[in-house]
Amino acid sequence: MSMIGWRFGKYLSKGGNSLFEDLLKLFQELLIHTSGDVSEALSWLTELDKEHDLTNPDYGIADFIEELKEKGYISKDGDGKGLGGMNPTKKMEASLRKHALDDIFDQLKKSKKGKHNTRSTGQGDEFTSELKPYEFGDKLDKLSISESLKNAQINNGLDEFKLTQDDLEVHETFFQSQTSTVLMIDISHSMILYGEDRITPAKKVAMALAEMITTRYPKDSLDIIVFGNDAWKIEIKDLPYLEVGPYHTNTVAGLELAMNILRRRKNPNKQIMMITDGKPTCIKKGKKYYKNAFGLDKMIMNRTLGLSRKAKKLGIPITTFMIARDPWLVKFVDRFTKANNGKAFYSSLQGLGEFIFMDYKDNKRKKR
Repeated sequence: MSMIGWRFGKYLSKGGNSLFEDLLKLFQELLIHTSGDVSEALSWLTELDKEHDLTNPDYGIADFIEELKEKGYISKDGDGKGLGGMNPTKKMEASLRKHALDDIFDQLKKSKKGKHNTRSTGQGDEFTSELKPYEFGDKLDKLSISESLKNAQINNGLDEFKLTQDDLEVHETFFQSQTSTVLMIDISHSMILYGEDRITPAKKVAMALAEMITTRYPKDSLDIIVFGNDAWKIEIKDLPYLEVGPYHTNTVAGLELAMNILRRRKNPNKQIMMITDGKPTCIKKGKKYYKNAFGLDKMIMNRTLGLSRKAKKLGIPITTFMIARDPWLVKFVDRFTKANNGKAFYSSLQGLGEFIFMDYKDNKRKKR
């Protein structure tokens, strides 16, 4: 348990929160790692309590479980695989997404990157530092009251105060572009290979991105798909329960599904983000799978690069986030990115959230 204690060390410190709130943060992290298994997460929490003295004589793990039930975070729902059939509730799922977003944005607070906007000014939502004279058609909610009153005093004096159209100034605003994003998550077996957990950071990023878009950019759309031997769409609520399977990596299936989804989206700005740790090793030929886990298979590569070029023609940039530095993977992503004229990031597991959020915001700055 020492490794687990180290991994979750940042959640063990008790600040100004109540004991329940401290335990809830840690429990949420454990739930993500256990793909929503309440029983297993509580078992880990109990072991961590024994090792790190998380609770006290007046409030133990049993009290925490009861409070989870009372506050609606877990409930008995059908054939739950958790404690006594307990499963996370919708309230817990929403809380998990907020937890993921807060956790990742802790990394971004020190960053001076831009907001979710284009470089162009217009009828937008974000004020710039610039002011301009009022023109017919400008919205009055963009009016700079203090500057307009100041102009009226200067132009007309204080004795006979009056405010005219010539005195009015309004804030310049950034135009916030609408974007349709498809996030592709690799769930092939290599995402947990050699004892390294790569799927949990990917899930946390997906949950945080989903929370950010749905709460802060409601006009945007986010579709999430997973790919192994095949590719399929999942709902936001399914993210905490995502698990790796005994799959190869069918990047072609993922890209085909992503582009089919984006064709139906009416937003002018479209993009694909792909989180993966391996090169493509599988394609489907008719009803059968063609697999080759060694090197860069020419047939698989040609299909994959062809889709990369097709996405470019459709105006869909692809950003690849690699959570491994396998030389075969690096070689593939280099060719793939050049074919699409997209972007690629070689990120660590710890830095994955920061990279993907910076790129999402930066892409929103571009007016296509």
